[in-house]
Amino acid sequence: MAMDRMKKTPIKEQDPKVRATNFEEVCLGYNEEEAMQEAARCLNCKNKPCVGGCPVAIDIPAFIQCVKAGNFEDAAKVIAKSSALPAVCGRVCPQEVQCEERCVLGIKGEPVSIGKLERFVADWSREHKVDLSETKPKNGKKVAVVGSGPAGLTAAGDLAKLGYDVTIFEALHEAGGVLVYGIPEFRLPKDTVVKTEIENLKKIGVKIETNVIIGRTVSIDQLIDEEGFRAVFVGSGAGLPKFMGIPGENLNGVFSANEFLTRNNLMKAFRSDYDTPIKAGTKVAVVGGGNVAMDAARTALRLGAEVHIVYRRSEEELPARVEEVHHAKEEGIIFDLLTNPVEILGDEKGWVKGMKCVKMELGEPDASGRRRPVEIEGSEFVMDVDTVIMSLGTSPNPLIYSTTKGLDVNKRLCLIADEETGKTTKDKVYAGGDAVTGAATVILAMGAGKKAAKAIDEFLSK
Repeated sequence: MAMDRMKKTPIKEQDPKVRATNFEEVCLGYNEEEAMQEAARCLNCKNKPCVGGCPVAIDIPAFIQCVKAGNFEDAAKVIAKSSALPAVCGRVCPQEVQCEERCVLGIKGEPVSIGKLERFVADWSREHKVDLSETKPKNGKKVAVVGSGPAGLTAAGDLAKLGYDVTIFEALHEAGGVLVYGIPEFRLPKDTVVKTEIENLKKIGVKIETNVIIGRTVSIDQLIDEEGFRAVFVGSGAGLPKFMGIPGENLNGVFSANEFLTRNNLMKAFRSDYDTPIKAGTKVAVVGGGNVAMDAARTALRLGAEVHIVYRRSEEELPARVEEVHHAKEEGIIFDLLTNPVEILGDEKGWVKGMKCVKMELGEPDASGRRRPVEIEGSEFVMDVDTVIMSLGTSPNPLIYSTTKGLDVNKRLCLIADEETGKTTKDKVYAGGDAVTGAATVILAMGAGKKAAKAIDEFLSK
């Protein structure tokens, strides 16, 4: 029994050869018996180290003890006190470097599968239609939220529970932000998971207006001065893609990962009943090593391409989650590590016909703490590809700060906001998530939304 406690309860997944040909979810999740078995491994530590690793401070031991006893509805209610997006976080949150990293069992064995248990509880509560819509009485105070990604949804949910009249303004035609345009269906099903969690927010009174571009349709100043909003939370994300600045990036067949994933995820290019243009090509190079790069690569693979991840450092420095790298390798993604593009080559019609690269070696650590890649002289070669997807990170769109008086940004063009409260340089305006930090994780954005909601409540309660 002691040995069993040191190992995670195995979780079922689609066979790699099968899932590489479809967009259905890779991980199949725990059933009730498996979830209770995994929950029984929890030591129920009194000092709760795992909670300290959770950006939204879920009472992890409490919900796991409910699962252990088979009280799944109570487990859902414990999680709902802290998180409005448990089915999302259970799937895409990097638990291995947050809550699970602090699990005491992980010192000598494997930590409790906190993320998989959160996913189980969220899915069970959705399937059993558990009512999580308890809120305080309405107070009549209006708060606007810009963006319906994880930061905006979290801030909106917390404020609505406190009784505020909350309206989310979303630029795209569908709510969800990066959850719908950035993360593929095989990691995060849209209809069963994302839309359900958004509907749960609507049930507690959150209103969502789509196709509203803040800074064009209406400004933040107008929301405050003319529309009667007492405070504004900006959770507009970081959707402006970065490129390398090498020759050939303007050729046909070069995508940003953002565009490629948006066409596929939000605009359903992977489905035969949608007429969304997308060119995956036959040989695809995805430049970058983060989670978005893995998503783009695994998507291109499912569209029928041979796919290479091109990354200038070694596997040890890959910023993507270990689980995502593992899944990508299982599915047949080829990793060209210590490799850096220097030019994208085109044919006479302006289409990609190859990518000139050089080999790298690791030198001394740079400012990020990772060893700096250095070009190996005379190592130049041409990679045979017809599509290149650049996944080099993103930055916030300048539209919001450029159309709002008194809203300052830093040298990275991210909004300046207090880390603990989200308060910006403009009165009544708060911000959080990627708009402040630059591209980061879903759960960190949620944590920022949660802090800002608390600060807005304190401000409006004076």
